Amino acid sequence: METAGMIGGLGPESTVDYYRLIIARYRARNPDGSNPPLVINSLDLLKGIQLVDTGRLSELADYLVAGVECLGRAGAVFGFLSVNTPHIVFDEVQRRSPIPLLSIVRAACDRAKTLGLKSVGLFGTRFTMQASFYPDEFQRAGVEVVRPKEPEQDFIHKK
Repeated sequence: METAGMIGGLGPESTVDYYRLIIARYRARNPDGSNPPLVINSLDLLKGIQLVDTGRLSELADYLVAGVECLGRAGAVFGFLSVNTPHIVFDEVQRRSPIPLLSIVRAACDRAKTLGLKSVGLFGTRFTMQASFYPDEFQRAGVEVVRPKEPEQDFIHKK
């Protein structure tokens, strides 16, 4: 089995969720008690937040690319970002990445299409809810993205 790489830490809870899900699905297929080969690079949440909040997206891309390069050096042959917000620079990171990257935005869109959904709701950080990377991806697939209004976005963002 090939070694996967996960950029984590920028959303510690989602890093843990993905790790648990990957282990559970692997063990459902391989009940011998083994674990899949997985490399996790836990990046600094505060640094990621500061780069996003101050609009320093090229620096965010640089930070993520450096993280992905570490995954590759550690043996990962493909990788993914375990949180939504950094996907604002996903195309740039993917272009510069030494290993293929999976997009959780594209994966969510593919799942919505498979389920035959015509519209989906989008909750996340304020930045994720206001950015265009989810609506753009889903629009290309003919799926509408419904976002909360600004006061609700503020409430959700603070949770």
